[in-house]
Amino acid sequence: MEIRHPKPADADAIYELVAELDTRVLGRPDMTPADVRDQLTEPDFDPATDGWLAFDGDRLVGWAWACRKGGSDRVDIDVRIRTAEAEEALWAKVLGRFTGVTADIGIHARDTAQREAARARGFAPATSFHRMRVDHDGMAAPAFLPGVTVTAGSGDDEELLRAAHAVKEEAFTEHFGNVPQTFEEWADAREASSAHDWGQVLVAKAHGAPAAMLVGTNHFVPDENCGYVLTLAVRPAFRGRGLGKLLLRRAFEADWRRGRTGTILHVDSNNTTPALGLYLSVGMRQVLSIDIWQRSL
Repeated sequence: MEIRHPKPADADAIYELVAELDTRVLGRPDMTPADVRDQLTEPDFDPATDGWLAFDGDRLVGWAWACRKGGSDRVDIDVRIRTAEAEEALWAKVLGRFTGVTADIGIHARDTAQREAARARGFAPATSFHRMRVDHDGMAAPAFLPGVTVTAGSGDDEELLRAAHAVKEEAFTEHFGNVPQTFEEWADAREASSAHDWGQVLVAKAHGAPAAMLVGTNHFVPDENCGYVLTLAVRPAFRGRGLGKLLLRRAFEADWRRGRTGTILHVDSNNTTPALGLYLSVGMRQVLSIDIWQRSL
């Protein structure tokens, strides 16, 4: 078995492996080729040190990565394998990459084999993320709140984007796995994604003060023709006023106008705010669960 670091040209082979494994568990792939290419160009990811491919002859039998979040002590990992030999070798690579950090791995709730592999290596469940979806069968009535204006972003409006970033940083301070980012780090991460679109950033101002923000992307357009809410944040002082619901409805309306059949987002089941209730109240339903398993290295 040969083990080497990944190159951009390996993206299609990695996708085929991941799609095969996802289909065994879910009945369909849960990533697109673009998602894999984005992984390989993630700003925090260095393919020369943080990723590994295992080959049996010409056949790819394993893919793994360990991606540190900026300069923090949080590391996202993944190990996807076809053979027992690749499993042992790649888990060893991932667990040996960093020390003094907390490692998180996302595992589909139905994936018994991956769950047992993580448990055997000292990982334990930390939280779960629910994938929520709403289907658009027509345009809902426009959403408004007294004294609130909503502005869509653009790549040329840095002032608005900085306001969105500031809201996110304040609102997400206590959220699971949150790592503070400078505006430049946040903007670079967004622009590195092929699903990125500054035009899908919304900022709500209450009597002129930035109060809430939403980041939409095209992550689920290729496979499900759905919009995606990557981030929804409301500053603590403005919570309980309906701003989150307002921005969601604006995003739903925009996705409907783009011809999307629905809108998707992920929510932490242990969120510090009652987010799940908010999403249910606007007609979203749970379609998938992803458990986060964690271990200190």
